[in-house]
Amino acid sequence: MSEPAPTTSKPPVDERTVKRAVWASAMGNATEWYDYGVFTSGAIATSIGTLFFPGEGNAVLKSLALLAVGFIVRPFGGAFFGPLGDKIGRKRVLAITILLMSGCTFLVGVLPTYAGGYSMGIAAPIAILLLRIIQGFSTGGEYGGAATFIAEYSPTKRRGFFGSFLELGTLGGYVLGNLVVLSVTLSLSADQVDAWGWRIPFFVALPLGLIGLYLRNKLEDTPEFRRMEAAGEAPKKAPLKEIFVRNWRMILNLIGIVLLLNVADYLLLTTMPTYFTDTLKINDNTATLIIIAVEVIQMAIIIPLGALSDRIGRKPLLLTAAIGFLVLSWPSLKLMQSGSILWLFVGFLVVAILLVLILAVIGSTFPAMFPTRVRYGSFAIGYNISTSLFGGTAGVVVTALIKSTGNEDWPAYYLMAAALIAIIPIIKIPETSQVPMEQIDTEDNSGKLSSAAAQR
Repeated sequence: MSEPAPTTSKPPVDERTVKRAVWASAMGNATEWYDYGVFTSGAIATSIGTLFFPGEGNAVLKSLALLAVGFIVRPFGGAFFGPLGDKIGRKRVLAITILLMSGCTFLVGVLPTYAGGYSMGIAAPIAILLLRIIQGFSTGGEYGGAATFIAEYSPTKRRGFFGSFLELGTLGGYVLGNLVVLSVTLSLSADQVDAWGWRIPFFVALPLGLIGLYLRNKLEDTPEFRRMEAAGEAPKKAPLKEIFVRNWRMILNLIGIVLLLNVADYLLLTTMPTYFTDTLKINDNTATLIIIAVEVIQMAIIIPLGALSDRIGRKPLLLTAAIGFLVLSWPSLKLMQSGSILWLFVGFLVVAILLVLILAVIGSTFPAMFPTRVRYGSFAIGYNISTSLFGGTAGVVVTALIKSTGNEDWPAYYLMAAALIAIIPIIKIPETSQVPMEQIDTEDNSGKLSSAAAQR
């Protein structure tokens, strides 16, 4: 009797399993952004800059520069882990990345500092720099894989709804980071924070990572990857060359959209806390409370916006956000500079709502730009190139420009320039809100969906 031909249909998945896959993926994003929330809070940023780097100078800028170093290696992490995830599966790679991310954050909390009773001297800044590099390398493989994991598990007509939970993890992780820091700074004196209290928030990252690892290990790999394997279509080796040869146009579109996403993301979530305290002279705890309040509002509306994109498409929300940043960034910043806490809150909320319009749909938009065979790698490489060049450096560049020119409007100028660039690729990409993920395998070399897929 002859062997049956391998099936090419996607394995069925019940909604309970989809929800578990969504939460398993979102936990990785929460762990990543918990780290940013801790690292960029005013009190912790000052402590890190002071305790690990010798010499006089702006401690916050030193801490932001350390954070930016991790972004330099993110494209290399994306180029390594992304194609590997296309070859051996999403689940295995995501288990590695979440352990590396949470482990490196935890180890920052146990490092001896440059000086003091428990010190390493010059080895201290070198050690923390190495940990940030490893953390950045692993993060380069995390986001693309997590988004791909959700998108390939989600039913077509609810991909926007489920995809938005990925960025709910981003906001939740960042809020948790800020809340932990706020608890530490309210409970301890400034001297206690500098002596040992700054370590506490970093310790929390390890249990977060272990929870995410547990959830991921309880799942099979994605139905779409298993379908590809069963059909004998999985690449025999990491398809790095194929990614660039067949998908470079769509990767360029991704880079252009991610430019706006990450300039907005990192300016608003990681740079504005220090902008409020250093430039606008707002109290650390007041600034933290404002940011937490705005992020809670973002968390409240992100899931309904993701569901809305299943009905009207992803592109209308992306275009609304880009045009909004172009028009409203400068007026919003002027509200923040008014000297009134109320108007500062309103101005920050306006740009935060524009950002959440993007966050709500990227988990469903970006994976659907690429075919299954090279989806993880194409996404990870394009996303991390853009993040490294424009997102991770945004805080350092904007802070340096403010200090060198004395002009406090640079955050708005940066956002407006990013929005102007992003409008073009947003217009160019196909609308994929009703296109099954397996149908995207028919994408041709021009980076456009085939007519059959586009009509679905």
